[in-house]
Amino acid sequence: MATLNVTITEELTLNGADRGSVNTLSVASVTQVYHRIVTCPASSDTTIATFQTATSTSDNAIDLEDAKYVRVTNLDGSNPVNLSLQVSTDEDGAADSSATILLAAGRSYIMGATHDGIAVSDANANIVTALTDLESILIDPGSNAVSIEVFIAS
Repeated sequence: MATLNVTITEELTLNGADRGSVNTLSVASVTQVYHRIVTCPASSDTTIATFQTATSTSDNAIDLEDAKYVRVTNLDGSNPVNLSLQVSTDEDGAADSSATILLAAGRSYIMGATHDGIAVSDANANIVTALTDLESILIDPGSNAVSIEVFIAS
């Protein structure tokens, strides 16, 4: 087993004062990594990761309960993408809702656990505390082909 160490450094001097920060996260007991750069063709949604209760359930599936750290980075220099989190609110391994985030060029999205790690609701604007499972991550690149890096530690 290994420990994944992640450091986020923000450097900013505003009106002569240092406003930056450094945050470090250690993720223990990592035994697997899924790391690849995916070319997402223009005008085509691309699934970059799938999470299931067993890796044999779906081609290239990542064990839902083992995933501890997920990072998606848009490597394109100028084009944003829509990052869609496909959610299994029934926790049956099939996506039945989604949340979409604009991921600007050069930016990253990071999340922790995929099992009981996300919830969406369009019923009201109240916080949702009954978390469910992430089923997959899709990229909608719009009319531009882009490269996306995905890094998942389990």
